[in-house]
Amino acid sequence: MAYRKLFIAVAAAAALGVAGGVMAQTAGQKALVDAAKAEGTVGEQADGYLGVRTQVEPETRAAVEAVNNGRREAYTRSASQAGTTPAVAGSRMFETQLLPRISSGQWYRNAQGQWVQK
Repeated sequence: MAYRKLFIAVAAAAALGVAGGVMAQTAGQKALVDAAKAEGTVGEQADGYLGVRTQVEPETRAAVEAVNNGRREAYTRSASQAGTTPAVAGSRMFETQLLPRISSGQWYRNAQGQWVQK
């Protein structure tokens, strides 16, 4: 039952735009993050947050932090509704929403901490 509640909470969070962290970012920040993902300097992580793979410009790092702050808030709300932890909500978001959306050639960090190119 708790798994079902978590799935519903994660789905609701995704519907609100959490997968992209849109609640905490501007269009310019989204463009920076999207470009960094395409370049391979930024990628999704198994914990549901963005990670920086290589050196990036300060503006890109700030955009990643803005997205992650929005996701952190959403995972906390989702977890509260589902009776679980934000860490569980984040990892479920990665599995169900973020991983399937990663484009071929982009990078992600798996649960073992390894960067993998899709």
